[in-house]
Amino acid sequence: MRDKKSYEQAIEELSLMLMYLTRTQDNNECCRYRELSWKGYDFEMLDKLSGDNLIFQPRSKRGYDKYLYLTEQGRRRAQELLTEYGLSDKTLNERFLLRDILPEEAEQAAEIEQICFPPNEACAKDKIVERVAAAPELFLVAVDQETGKLAGFLNGIATDEYFFRDEFFTDIKLHKPDGKNVMLLGLDVLPAYRGQGLAREIMYQYLRRESENGRKMVFLTCLQSKVKMYTKMGYMNKGISRSAWGGEQWYDMAYVLNI
Repeated sequence: MRDKKSYEQAIEELSLMLMYLTRTQDNNECCRYRELSWKGYDFEMLDKLSGDNLIFQPRSKRGYDKYLYLTEQGRRRAQELLTEYGLSDKTLNERFLLRDILPEEAEQAAEIEQICFPPNEACAKDKIVERVAAAPELFLVAVDQETGKLAGFLNGIATDEYFFRDEFFTDIKLHKPDGKNVMLLGLDVLPAYRGQGLAREIMYQYLRRESENGRKMVFLTCLQSKVKMYTKMGYMNKGISRSAWGGEQWYDMAYVLNI
């Protein structure tokens, strides 16, 4: 028989799950990846969750605000608890596991890149494999929990630069692990998994993670047909890019994480 939990532990765990399940998208233009939850919980318990780095409580000059954010650690813990208690999550979160890439998934990621982009735009397989080896912490993969295979991923490299250049795709030596900015190099979702909100979820959780890692800005380039999609995700359109990757005309997009 499983050990019985204390009253205090039960309240803490159930509250964390409720915060997670009732979270809503923040309308703040600069923080659209954040999901807030309105307060209505015991203050001492909130302080404990905050001390355990499971939630973040914004403060104003008047004191604590009336809402809170789950940290990435808190979000993952809530998902673990839902499984432990046998409770349901949103379908997307039950079907896919978002996590860091594993070394043995490099070849799989390289194959997905060739499927998701036309030959003139896709990064060469050896470059993807090289990137996984050198900057795995800048990957976020979505794993189909039924098959155990990758359904998609987002990847980039860190830098202190503020302008996108095509060399980021090919020269892994430009990766600076402690760089304050991230240059995104590809959002890949296999055709069978598109139209389900997976690309947006990957992007939101990536931005959340890199914000908590202290990054300042995230940059990417996209075709004109994708500008509207990334604008809805909170990116600013900076106009036509100097990038000539694949012989296409690209647009520079930027997202502010931390000022």
